[in-house]
Amino acid sequence: MNIGPYEFDSTIQPHPSQCPLAEDEDVENQKTSVGTENSENQNSEDVECQKTSEVDVRKRKEMMKDEKWIRREEKKKNQKNVDPNANWFKRTHATLKGDISSILLLLFLYLLQGVPLGLIGAIPLLLSSKHASYSSQAIFSFAYWPFSMKLLWAPIVDSVYSKRLGRRKSWMVPCQYLIGAFMLYLSFKVNDIMGENGGSPNVVFLMLIFLPLNFLAATQDIAVDGWALTMLSKKNVGYASTCNAVGQTAGYFLGNVVFLALESAPFCNEFLRSKDNQQDTGMVDLAGYVFFWGWVFIVTTTLVLILKREVDMSIPSNNTTASGEPAPEDEELELGVVESYTVLYKIMKLKPVHYMIAILLTGKLAFAATDGMTSLKLIAMGIPKDRLASIAVFLTPMQILLPWMIGKWTAGPRPLNIFLLAFPYRIFIGGVFAALIWWTPHFQLPDGKFEYSVYFVWISGYMFHQLATYSMFVSMMAFIAQISDPRIGGTYMTMLNTLNNLGGNWPVTVVLAVTDWFTYKDCVVKGSKDVLYACNTKVLADQCAAGGDVCEVAIDGYFISVAACSVIGVIWYKVFFNKLKYLQKIPRAQWRVFPSRAVAN
Repeated sequence: MNIGPYEFDSTIQPHPSQCPLAEDEDVENQKTSVGTENSENQNSEDVECQKTSEVDVRKRKEMMKDEKWIRREEKKKNQKNVDPNANWFKRTHATLKGDISSILLLLFLYLLQGVPLGLIGAIPLLLSSKHASYSSQAIFSFAYWPFSMKLLWAPIVDSVYSKRLGRRKSWMVPCQYLIGAFMLYLSFKVNDIMGENGGSPNVVFLMLIFLPLNFLAATQDIAVDGWALTMLSKKNVGYASTCNAVGQTAGYFLGNVVFLALESAPFCNEFLRSKDNQQDTGMVDLAGYVFFWGWVFIVTTTLVLILKREVDMSIPSNNTTASGEPAPEDEELELGVVESYTVLYKIMKLKPVHYMIAILLTGKLAFAATDGMTSLKLIAMGIPKDRLASIAVFLTPMQILLPWMIGKWTAGPRPLNIFLLAFPYRIFIGGVFAALIWWTPHFQLPDGKFEYSVYFVWISGYMFHQLATYSMFVSMMAFIAQISDPRIGGTYMTMLNTLNNLGGNWPVTVVLAVTDWFTYKDCVVKGSKDVLYACNTKVLADQCAAGGDVCEVAIDGYFISVAACSVIGVIWYKVFFNKLKYLQKIPRAQWRVFPSRAVAN
């Protein structure tokens, strides 16, 4: 073993002819057994030996202090290898060095994933503009289900693959090719399906097209989530959630907001066309937009297939065995389908995971009324759908930049601190939104339009809302990425992501279903405030309208739902605050299904 100038070999023992080194500072108190037969010379040698031992002990301690100091300095240098006076861009660039190309690829893959999600989110608005019934909307809502059910086939994605192609590319590449093929097919049929050539939309067939499209996007999400854990180095794996949030946001924006704006004739005539070039249609239609993105999927997937190889960057170079293989605690396990489902069952039996399941499934109930009903209330008040969608134009830059801005904290050891800070703030925003819903009708003009100040206020409100929403989302995704066992690949992360999606879907469904129970309407004589009778059912509402009267809302269930959800949220926060703090302190080994094994030298 090579010993540097500030190191020593603790295994070196003193020569037998020398006196032993003292083991502590009280060398003077050590007693030497000197027989009566020893001479004075021997006594003087013992005293000299003791003095030598004291010097050796002092030198040894000084060397130990020097060694510890050097190690501390090296550790600080490794942890903080960037000039503290450098600007934010330089610090971030140095931190991400070696992972920049992988981060850019992940951003693009998540962007592609967001495009079909945005298109699916735009379909209900198009159906609504064609006066589709709520039952038709309910049929199409089945197209949203795959992202909340992908846990059922995640173990298959994680265990069945081609070694030649790679564990993640084996699923990602075919899924993206099929998404492109579905889009190309849809581009030739969608005008007839939507009833553009006369007739009503074929909602059932539309759902049957978008359901497998969303299924493929969900499967691609499983593969990309798993690839993100190994594509990024261990120190930057927390940025996987940032790539997810930024990429999906950008993709959803392109598939939803950009499409709705370009498809809207009033929007294009007002903002994109000259006064001499006003037309009755938008600049694009659904068929052309889907056709374009179908080819984008096919071309870019081909490039990824050819140019990008799967390399596990999550394993540090110093964490390998003597043969150069990954250490057992980092090596990804080879599991069959049955074994993967068994592992999934074992994951759900872990005590920390029990807490996570409860948190993910119940935490978003506090915001269900605000998130699920506010936009519907605004549309019911008369705000045009394209204007409402255009609010996202102001929100998207913040949604893209925010994950990078808070990445410093979410990539650290306590990412859920951001979640805990944003939770009560988001509850407060829900109350503010309820006040704005009450306030907005007072500023409606006689022609049914609204003053620009109304849009300004709502844009500001949504910006603060998204600040809290995305802070919570990114911090939770970062924590999930940190605790997920890389050896089980996408199964662990997908399970928690699926529960997170399900926790956001079921509360909105329940709140939408029960809000009508809290809503009371009165049939009022037109032009007066005289109440004739209650018109809470559709039959009574139609009867009121047939008589020339108006069925007005006396008690709006929206406000009751927001208040109830807020109270539930306050109670939830008090119950789970310490649990969330506790989960961050749990050693990562307790989140593992298989205990880490020592590597034999």
